[in-house]
Amino acid sequence: MMLVDDQTQLQLEAAAFRRLMSHLRNRSDVQNIDLMNLAGFCRNCLSNWIKDAADEKGLTVSKEEARTHVYGMPYDDWKKLHQSEAAPDKVAAFNARPKE
Repeated sequence: MMLVDDQTQLQLEAAAFRRLMSHLRNRSDVQNIDLMNLAGFCRNCLSNWIKDAADEKGLTVSKEEARTHVYGMPYDDWKKLHQSEAAPDKVAAFNARPKE
């Protein structure tokens, strides 16, 4: 663990998360199924985690609001612009991976 106070730790983690979201927005060529197969999480997971965190704090954040925050645009717009049909081998790899 770094030797910084809790507030600085929170700020550093938040900055890293914002950078991750920016990176994923700029890498729209990387499909969610690729992320799931390689890392076990995707943009939708990030949006679900944001919603879960909001729920834990008693805040009302819809699934669509969380997705818009992660994708930088409404999810349906992102899908139209960037999502392609997953190749059968990628779907098979996704279905074969261990479930949490």
